[in-house]
Amino acid sequence: MTHDLALPACILAYLLGAIPFGLILTRLTGAGDLRAIGSGNIGATNVLRTGRKGLAASTLLLDLLKGSVAVWLARAYAPGTEALVALAAVIGHCFPLWLRFKGGKGVATTMGVALGLGWPIGLAYAVVWLGMLALVRISSVGGMSAVVVAPLAALAIGRSDYALVLAVIAALVIFLHRANIARLLAGTEPKIGGKKNTSGDAA
Repeated sequence: MTHDLALPACILAYLLGAIPFGLILTRLTGAGDLRAIGSGNIGATNVLRTGRKGLAASTLLLDLLKGSVAVWLARAYAPGTEALVALAAVIGHCFPLWLRFKGGKGVATTMGVALGLGWPIGLAYAVVWLGMLALVRISSVGGMSAVVVAPLAALAIGRSDYALVLAVIAALVIFLHRANIARLLAGTEPKIGGKKNTSGDAA
């Protein structure tokens, strides 16, 4: 690891992760303040509640890309810091400084860093995420399932260092979904497309 570059690399990754694309896009397109819509979450699931599917897809893609770009930049300019940078990017998304540390739940950005760390990890993440969404149609279940698979995929390709950081990220993402877990246990977690889908965010 390039120790003298680790801190600036992590700071840059945090700042990239902290860019609230959902909030920016909804404001630029006149969809209002995303924090006053639905659950108030800044992720793609809540953007979808504006009724603009293209806007939600753009938010998802940009939240994913900021994670990947952070890792790719680390690999190019601060090799050896990729795992720490991955964690910093997700923390930035979940706890952005300029939004009083109230961000998203990290699912899309975690896919981005997983893809950046290794395409097999990103592929496993995407397959499980999309597969669970198709199977149960509950956003939080798809997201939490995917973050759990990511460290296992890293272990499968022999990257225990990545697996450790992805396990920490998974624990963080699941913690941020604690309200979703309570609703799942109560049988009240909304499904995608449901009439009252106002709190089941994952991204």
